[in-house]
Amino acid sequence: MSASRPVDVSKLRVAEGDDADLDGRDPRATPGYDGDKESSVPVLAELNARLEELQELLYADGRHRVLVVLQALDAGGKDGTIKHVFDGVNPSGVRAPAFKKPSSEELAHDYLWRIHPHVPGDGELVIFNRSHYEDVLVVRVLELVEEKRWKKRYGHIRDFEQMLVDEGTTIVKIFLHISPEEQAERLQDRLDRPEKNWKFETGDLEMRARWWDFMEAFEDAITKTSTDDAPWFVIPADRKWFRNLAISQILIETLEGLDLRHPAAEDGLDQIVIEDIPKR
Repeated sequence: MSASRPVDVSKLRVAEGDDADLDGRDPRATPGYDGDKESSVPVLAELNARLEELQELLYADGRHRVLVVLQALDAGGKDGTIKHVFDGVNPSGVRAPAFKKPSSEELAHDYLWRIHPHVPGDGELVIFNRSHYEDVLVVRVLELVEEKRWKKRYGHIRDFEQMLVDEGTTIVKIFLHISPEEQAERLQDRLDRPEKNWKFETGDLEMRARWWDFMEAFEDAITKTSTDDAPWFVIPADRKWFRNLAISQILIETLEGLDLRHPAAEDGLDQIVIEDIPKR
């Protein structure tokens, strides 16, 4: 792989109709990358610069919309991904709504009601920090609605995402795949470092105790909703540096595939000369 394409992202994509097979995917793998954390630093800097350039072009072009869905277990690295992968992008064209526990008003509507207002508009790149998938993940594992109800949601979600695609949105869905051992280290780090205590909630332990239930829920969700138009990528995320490389490359390849271009300039700009402001 070249420096500009350091990761074999084809191995991370779940093709429509394929099983996500999370048990068969190593969270510490680095497919296509022969280096280590140290060697990844300049590579990531190159990818960051290219992503910054493409995102600015996306904003200037104004003809496309890009939605990145980011899902993971607790301590999976969603916030870190947003911080490092999108370092340097123009905030004018990027949003990262975080979907927390639904409010009473949101619960009074269908589960997609709170999602739709946050999808990207023309020229925008939007990152969902959690998403509509919580309604086939947490809702399923904690038995917040009946099984016959959440099972229908896979079809709803496929239709919702297809509608967005048909209306001009490009969708990339990313699952940060970490091991239970890595999660334990990250949660313990939040306990051991006072400045990170705010990120720890005792409820995280309850969720951790349901690890395999969540893995089953994630596997079903990814398998049933990864399509050619709205694919899932399973990112080995124990190694944060590799996670950042892989996601950066996926986004760059996605944006490069959109035929982005600058809008046409006004006629006669080549004849304009900027003159000095007269002194008072």
